[in-house]
Amino acid sequence: SDHMENIYGYLMKYTNLVTGWQYRFFVLNNDAGLLEYFVNEQSRHLKPRGTLQLAGAVISPSDEDSHTFTVNAASGEQYKLRATDAKERQHWVSRLQICTQHHTEAIGKNNPPLKSRSFSLASQGSANSPGVQRRPSQNAVSFFNVGHHRLPAGKRVPIMQPDHLVDVREMMSQAEGQQRDLIRSIECLPVSGHLTSLDQDLLMLKATSMATMNCLNDCFHILQLQHASQQKGSLPAGTAISWLDPKISLANHFKNGAAQNFPAEVNKPASVREEQSIAEPCQLTREPEEINPDEELEDICDDKEDDLGAVEEQRSVILHLLSQLKLGMDLTRVVLPTFILEKRSLLEMYADFMSHPDLFIAITNGATPEERMIRFVEYYLTSFHEGRKGAIAKKPYNPIIGETFHCSWRMPKSDVATDAGSNFSAHSSSEQVTLSKDREGQTELDYYTVKFVAEQVSHHPPVSGFYAECVERKMCVNAHVWTKSKFLGMSIGVTMIGEGLLSLLEHGEEYTFSLPCAYARSILTVPWVELGGKVNINCAKTGYSASINFHTKPFYGGKLHRVTGEVKQNMTNTVVCRVQGEWNSVLEFTYSNGETKYVDLTKLSVTRKRVRPLEKQGPFESRRLWQHVTESLRDGDIDKATEHKRALEEQQRNEERLRAETETPWCTKYFLKDGDGWVYHKPLWKTVSTVQTQQTDTN
Repeated sequence: SDHMENIYGYLMKYTNLVTGWQYRFFVLNNDAGLLEYFVNEQSRHLKPRGTLQLAGAVISPSDEDSHTFTVNAASGEQYKLRATDAKERQHWVSRLQICTQHHTEAIGKNNPPLKSRSFSLASQGSANSPGVQRRPSQNAVSFFNVGHHRLPAGKRVPIMQPDHLVDVREMMSQAEGQQRDLIRSIECLPVSGHLTSLDQDLLMLKATSMATMNCLNDCFHILQLQHASQQKGSLPAGTAISWLDPKISLANHFKNGAAQNFPAEVNKPASVREEQSIAEPCQLTREPEEINPDEELEDICDDKEDDLGAVEEQRSVILHLLSQLKLGMDLTRVVLPTFILEKRSLLEMYADFMSHPDLFIAITNGATPEERMIRFVEYYLTSFHEGRKGAIAKKPYNPIIGETFHCSWRMPKSDVATDAGSNFSAHSSSEQVTLSKDREGQTELDYYTVKFVAEQVSHHPPVSGFYAECVERKMCVNAHVWTKSKFLGMSIGVTMIGEGLLSLLEHGEEYTFSLPCAYARSILTVPWVELGGKVNINCAKTGYSASINFHTKPFYGGKLHRVTGEVKQNMTNTVVCRVQGEWNSVLEFTYSNGETKYVDLTKLSVTRKRVRPLEKQGPFESRRLWQHVTESLRDGDIDKATEHKRALEEQQRNEERLRAETETPWCTKYFLKDGDGWVYHKPLWKTVSTVQTQQTDTN
């Protein structure tokens, strides 16, 4: 190819936080499939300072700017590079991608095709057991007694008639059972010895058998649609399609105010049937529901996520999962194993970021725009510690579309800092219990109430909307977040795409903000959470802004969970506050007057949210929806939790497929689409009169 020429030139290479970016001379060796670099062009005749094999690599232009790109080798090594401009970056990226594709395809051609291997384990050992001699008869097919039938020579397959679908379904059910037995047999093998559960051939057999069954399910679904179309001429409303999964009535599912009813399946637990059907006496309407705060009770749930047992026991499952992932791969549609799940939905996790309502309410009490911006930064940085449950990196449940979460907080007015200055209260555990008891005896007028509602407004991409308000203080926050996850080798990165808006109606101020990225590190040993990236907070009216950096730990040295930031007045470019410390430990705030304040987040009092009991929650509210998964995880029954989780996910996939086929759009309940974002249907800025806001501005 004309594009396979060797290219060379200077690029900037990111080394570490100490040395940062450095100019290096890079050479693309197309013949060898290597990217090499030297200190400078003069040292090109010497041994390269570094070399990357491009076969199997991923070349990714960065979203940071138009100059940066990364080269992720199959070995896990990564080069972060920067060109002088967008044109030069495109030149390097295109040449690297051509070279990578060429050498990756060459490796595929040089390896035997899957058919010739026949999953044979009779070769001299494997990657997991080098040098081990196996008997010729001991291969995966014979070991698991997996066979197939051949038609006699010259006999044609008859055309499938509609009435044969029942027989096909029965055969597929048998095949699914055999496939499950196969997977179970592989997973029951030891992790060491002659034949292990991590054998490359067996892992390939697991993956291909699962893919085959998924393909057959899709084909069977197409045949069902054709059958229904031939009999009815079309699919009118109310047609019940006979799925391999539970039957779903189209008319009932899409009609507001109608309950769903599915036939019970005797071979599944009652709780699973309930999840699949969500057959409830209440009305499944998409109309917004007003939640009465008096029905909510102080939450007594306290699920910490510090159990390492499941992670240790399921390491083979993690290895199997990693064997199927590629660097940079989008994990949005990847089903992760159940044992890594937290006992809460992602929607509830967003609510837990509001666990310091006293600091939230205190923002609007700031006497000046400068003080209000500083208070918002203080609140923002203290929210992440309680948002994480324990030190282990576990993943909350992926909300299903239409899922909602409601809660509220009651905060005694005496606990909220006034304009005399920001006041972080740090009650001890005994003081907190006493305080909680005292609150029950107070009148309603002594409280501020903060209400919270969240909804999963989209499934692909997965977008959540959440909204919180304090009516008494005329303040509210609206946000939408798209969680985009990627596989990074030995870690998983989650980008929180979206924007939040804090409105202080008493002052006519709006603060826009974003969220940092999250990383699950050391996923093969003890996974832990790290935040990273730059976050900006801006108030256009006052001209104040804040820049916050969540620093990821460098490979060598450095502190964990470090955060730095500054608040400044944009017009004068004056820094009025600096912050440094750890987002899950101690923060240090230094103000322009020379004062310094330390905040120990581990001692900061947490206000428990108030949630309605399960029996009063709607069928699509998070805790009720996921209750059987949560109970099974608490009991340590991973298999049962997986079964309940799969039932919910299958239902969501089936409903999404039905909506696509009937061209029925999804209708949200609490949030409305607004440009690229989502806005609560009845935000406080719409209900508070414009006259009051203008009077406040005048004062």
